[in-house]
Amino acid sequence: MNDSFEAYAVAVIIVFGAVTIGGLMAATIAFGERDGFLFSLGAGASAWLAGYAIFFDRPRTYMAFLALSIAMSIAATLVFAF
Repeated sequence: MNDSFEAYAVAVIIVFGAVTIGGLMAATIAFGERDGFLFSLGAGASAWLAGYAIFFDRPRTYMAFLALSIAMSIAATLVFAF
């Protein structure tokens, strides 16, 4: 396994899954938006799984999980904004 793939996978798991989505989760909890929180949780879980798709060298699976995470993040933001 290439070391650069492993470092990139860890970066995706930590940064995208924990920091970015965690902030959206905190905001939706603070304002009592349960649906937004669940979308944020789903986005974090799919971003977490995307990191493992990189570990197992599955680029199409990675793109699917990343697209799902982005869609759920947008949905959580829209629930929070409106």
